[in-house]
Amino acid sequence: MPLIPEEPQIHESAQGPRVTPASGRTAPTPRPVPGPRPAAPPRPGRPGPVRPMPAQRTPREPVVATPGPSANAAAPAAVTPQIQLVPASAEGALDAAEEAVDLLLESGRAPGEVLVITTGDPHPWAAHELSFGEAAYWAQHDAGDDVFYADASVAGRAVSRPVVVVAVNGGSGEVLVTALPLALGRAGALLIVCGDPQQINSVLGAGV
Repeated sequence: MPLIPEEPQIHESAQGPRVTPASGRTAPTPRPVPGPRPAAPPRPGRPGPVRPMPAQRTPREPVVATPGPSANAAAPAAVTPQIQLVPASAEGALDAAEEAVDLLLESGRAPGEVLVITTGDPHPWAAHELSFGEAAYWAQHDAGDDVFYADASVAGRAVSRPVVVVAVNGGSGEVLVTALPLALGRAGALLIVCGDPQQINSVLGAGV
């Protein structure tokens, strides 16, 4: 049953004096004020096609380009040590090597920068150190604080040093063919070869 709202109370000051109906006439019954209209139920419609929601895309990782080697980048040039030839006989090659070492030390080279290789008899210092055993001998090499003397047969174990001095004081031709290229590979800045120039040039080349 619809609710009938009460008659609104209107103040006289706003609407003026209320008029009393004339005698003998019945006052009209006030008309009810309609209440709020109920909302209309939704009309059954025809369901339209439902579009599927787009799948969530996984964000792609940014691709960072890694700079590769430039084609114009020049490869570091290999350092070729300087070669000096000191003419000497097989008997005097060891003395010539000693003189070369003295000149190197006097010019400011540190003793640990010099390696001396002999192709014939070992240097007296090497023979002395080897008398205490190979462990003590190679410990002197590893310390790197003094001139190191090595026979050509074991020189391959020695590490590179700025200056290598070779005393061609004997040995077979095969030893010389092996020792000189080895000494050249161990020399960082300077290779000094003391011996027969013709024999040395036949191994290292005429440009020595």
